[in-house]
Amino acid sequence: ALFSIRCRQLPLDHAWALRTAIFSELNNIDELSLGIHHIHVAESANGWTRPDEAQDMLLYPSKRTKLIIRTHKDKLSTLSKLCNSELSIDSHSLGIGKMKTRMLTNSSVVFSRHVFCEESSEQENDFLERNALEIHQLTGVKTKKIMCGRSHKISTPNGPIHTRHLMIADLDSESSIQIQEAGLGIHRNLGCGIFLPHKGIKSLNAKE
Repeated sequence: ALFSIRCRQLPLDHAWALRTAIFSELNNIDELSLGIHHIHVAESANGWTRPDEAQDMLLYPSKRTKLIIRTHKDKLSTLSKLCNSELSIDSHSLGIGKMKTRMLTNSSVVFSRHVFCEESSEQENDFLERNALEIHQLTGVKTKKIMCGRSHKISTPNGPIHTRHLMIADLDSESSIQIQEAGLGIHRNLGCGIFLPHKGIKSLNAKE
């Protein structure tokens, strides 16, 4: 589901506050049923680049910026209760407008900006092996190409959550959709483990 938003500025590190505000508004929904994307602004906008450390940094959503939440279609009627609400994200106002739905797209390459990792004990190869095993358990496919990128931190009241960028390539149609539907790892409602089709990669077909 995609929501139009009205917002002048938000903390760059807003995942926990956004999650908290959404579940406060939807107090009868299962928290595990929602994958809440971080509100993302293109890094190239007005020369802006995303810093390595997000503390005290702000982002400035445009009129085209969306709040995106991934869920099963059976949850859409409950999710629509967010429409016309006003959320407080660390004292910044986030107005929620109309909701639209979008199908998942089969793509041979998918990526996630944030996949949970154990920073203190998990090296890059361990991270890749663990996720390759989870992909195999989910899809039955042995991953041919899997690559990780930059690491990030998501602030929470219980301490930071460490994440890495992850890209998976050479997927068939069924595996691509299964990974997008289920995600990888934990903390889905903090934006972790949610996969998107890689831009510029030809889609195979589309599915709800």
